[in-house]
Amino acid sequence: MPDMFDSRVLVDVAMGRMPADLVIQNGRWVSVQSGEIIPHTDIAVKAGRIAFVGPNAGHTLGSNTTVIDACGRYLCPGLLDAHMHIESGMLTVTEFARAVIPHGTTGMFVDPHEIANIFGLKGVRLMVDEAAVQPVHVWVQMPSCVPSAPGMETPGATLGPEEVAEAMTWPGIIGLGEMMNFPGVFSSDAKLHAEMAATRQAGKVIGGHYASPDLGLPFHGYAAGGPQDDHEGTRLEDAVARVRQGMKAMLRFGSAWHDVAAQVRAITEFGLDPRGFMLCTDDSHCATLVNEGHVNRAVRVAIHQGLRPMTAIQMATLNTAEYFGVSRDVGMIAPGRCADILILPDLIEMKADVVIAQGVPVAEQGRMLVDLPPYAYPAWALQSVHLKRPLQGADFVLPAPPGAKRVTANVIGIIENQAPTRHLRIELDCVDGLVSADMQQDVAKIALVERHQASGRIQVGLVHGFGFNKPCAVATTVAHDSHHMIVTGTNDDDMAVAANELARVGGGQVAVSQGRVLGVVELPIAGLMSNQPASQVAQAAASVLTGFEACGCQLNNPNMQLSLTALVVIPELRLSDLGLVDVTRFEFISVLEA
Repeated sequence: MPDMFDSRVLVDVAMGRMPADLVIQNGRWVSVQSGEIIPHTDIAVKAGRIAFVGPNAGHTLGSNTTVIDACGRYLCPGLLDAHMHIESGMLTVTEFARAVIPHGTTGMFVDPHEIANIFGLKGVRLMVDEAAVQPVHVWVQMPSCVPSAPGMETPGATLGPEEVAEAMTWPGIIGLGEMMNFPGVFSSDAKLHAEMAATRQAGKVIGGHYASPDLGLPFHGYAAGGPQDDHEGTRLEDAVARVRQGMKAMLRFGSAWHDVAAQVRAITEFGLDPRGFMLCTDDSHCATLVNEGHVNRAVRVAIHQGLRPMTAIQMATLNTAEYFGVSRDVGMIAPGRCADILILPDLIEMKADVVIAQGVPVAEQGRMLVDLPPYAYPAWALQSVHLKRPLQGADFVLPAPPGAKRVTANVIGIIENQAPTRHLRIELDCVDGLVSADMQQDVAKIALVERHQASGRIQVGLVHGFGFNKPCAVATTVAHDSHHMIVTGTNDDDMAVAANELARVGGGQVAVSQGRVLGVVELPIAGLMSNQPASQVAQAAASVLTGFEACGCQLNNPNMQLSLTALVVIPELRLSDLGLVDVTRFEFISVLEA
């Protein structure tokens, strides 16, 4: 977090009475605050802050001043991710920072509701404390919905208005995380509105999450309730409606959720004011971070969709900083701000040659220049997978209604590259009183195994869209939002092998076929994260994706699609530890209809 500073020091440097620590010469200043690109610009930095921006900073040079010649390259503010979950990268805060800094990310607004659903307030505090020691800015939003939908699932912990009020007093807490229980908001649930009231009293922002396509009265009620932004839009009309109602539209481009193209048309075609828009990644897989980028990737996509580069960069810098109330520190290259500066050869591909964070060159040509010390995790954070007993294939059978020869099944339908699912009704045969996977119809079994309380609860359902064409199973303890264990597959015995393997390694993701482990990534911290470098975690995670492919799956990032099949706040159909949930009605329904 930015520290207090003596403004007299910056004045003395700007006036030439004190030498700068760092001077960048001869760059093209991307002035997001004025919308200009200004050539032949120098920047003088002192004590991590910008003291001077102008055509000649020669008067700030001293014998110990470090000088970087930009050689006419662009000088761009460090990029800010308006909404994201570090846990989705399977990395710790430290390793996530190490992965994204070379891509130009110098600030992140993170919602740790994944670890909060497992460990509660102490899990949030763990993330806040680690965030505070990073060389870039990591602001934390206090999770709002733990559980995400009370009565629909069983989390590992519960948070409420008292915990929210306490967290609002912590340094590093920037606001309230995404208010996912949108029916609770428009139904005037007292607990949710008390959390938002505590946030307003603290003068901080309230994050939104309206995942319904219904833009009628429920949406208006949600907007009236207090959420100030939303990243769940997937259509042009979603972006337009949010901005018109005074919310900020966060256009999301992560590993599996590609929502920029449809919504950016609100600016490029409808002419809406881009000040109402920001860019975010939400969920980025570690392999995406290693191979493709982070916020710079979202900016690049927005530009390729027709946005002016200046506008796209503003949506990942100034707009975000102003929204969260931190533009006095970040979001622009200007005096008094933290010296978070990217030196870029062009503004289309957004690949930084040099990344400077708080006045220190931290990355060059995609390589870190500074070391990040390892962060020590307490023992309780490494013990989160609790099964009542080892599982067997019989735990994953799906009994048919008595005497039934054929049933109509309510099946979760995967939509590639989108968070919503479809509620499908598919006819299936019954054999020996059981319903099995049907590979010809692309129907696999899916089970949710409770892992927080060792209750032994297992819910079995059906899923369409993974394309499995042989006996196999895939399991994950990354299972939004309560993060139990999800197992999907076409063979009951393989499902048991996969579940038991994750219990053995303390959590992660694994692919199995005919009793043989095809790939595994171990995530021992809360069953969500590894403290290994992103490249190593990505390599392990790639083995799981290879396992998906070996089973016949051709989806983009299917492990992320699998991780959302239990997310009971996004329509249409999800599986929780309490049963199959019709999210459009927030009701439990039967998996099988006679």
